[in-house]
Amino acid sequence: MLYPITVEVLHQVFSPHGFVEKIVTFQKSAGFQALIQFQSRQSAIQARNSLQGRNIYDGCCQLDVHYSKLSDLQVKYNSDRSRDFTNSSLPTEQRGRSSQPSYGDGLCALQPHGARDAFAQMSNTAAIAAAFGGCLPPGVSGRNDKCTILVTNLNYDECDEDKLFNLFSIYGNVVRIKFLHNKPDHALVQMGDGLQAELAIHFLKGTMLFGRRMELNFSKHPDITPGPDTHEYAQCSLNRFNNNAVKNYRFCSAPTRMIHVSSLPQDITEEEIVTHLEDHGIISNSKLFEVNGKKQALVLFENEEQATKALVCKNGSSIGRSSIRLSFSQLQSV
Repeated sequence: MLYPITVEVLHQVFSPHGFVEKIVTFQKSAGFQALIQFQSRQSAIQARNSLQGRNIYDGCCQLDVHYSKLSDLQVKYNSDRSRDFTNSSLPTEQRGRSSQPSYGDGLCALQPHGARDAFAQMSNTAAIAAAFGGCLPPGVSGRNDKCTILVTNLNYDECDEDKLFNLFSIYGNVVRIKFLHNKPDHALVQMGDGLQAELAIHFLKGTMLFGRRMELNFSKHPDITPGPDTHEYAQCSLNRFNNNAVKNYRFCSAPTRMIHVSSLPQDITEEEIVTHLEDHGIISNSKLFEVNGKKQALVLFENEEQATKALVCKNGSSIGRSSIRLSFSQLQSV
């Protein structure tokens, strides 16, 4: 198989449709197959309906997705061939000593039709499409070369450059931000490339922020001229798309009620997280959990506007010695 399909790749493809609990991959005479276990039946239905017949990569690795008769997968090792995302304490697989159960009823079959030379030679747009589950969001072409966004109808009494950075950095690297003096409810946001600008407009157009509905359009200016009124963010450590950039695209979504919190201190409590965020809205539920030995949390607000306010105000804020990261989660419940 010229394109390596690992647990990580499958997780990127399937996780936008719901919480993936377990993945097991195996080779059969019919081809490379995998079993993906979701937390809910509805997530499995959505994944099957959305991904059937889609390609993981541009022009190859077509998904043939079916429902499995199995009700629960047995995962003995966390490796590139199997993973239990609910149990990070499982041992890593020792080569040549696997006792992972053999499965013959794959949920999806991956057929590498027309595969090119190697995974690394896949086009950037195709790799990003894979993170979205096989294709870019509707209306996002991946061919746009305009990097600067004009944001209007902002609440200029509440909003500033850093808050806009926290929101737009979910969709790509932010280079510069500038508010317009003659139109204080207008701002320019320069993204790292045209695709990132497309994603930001697609997901954020019409978003409520501080009581006003934002409007986003491509600016006639190709970039923002550096100057005393321009805030520079190109070197900001809170930009999310410098390393493992393709992986981070799977977290792009329109604002939701659910906030995912990461980079937390190991001794954090759920109550401390709630206290840190509750100034920005009514918190309906929360959950503290651990993934690969690192503390993370889900916080459910009463509505999307409150969650958005919490994200723009508290992304990059400090709890103890940790600078926390916030993003929108597509999970519907904690």
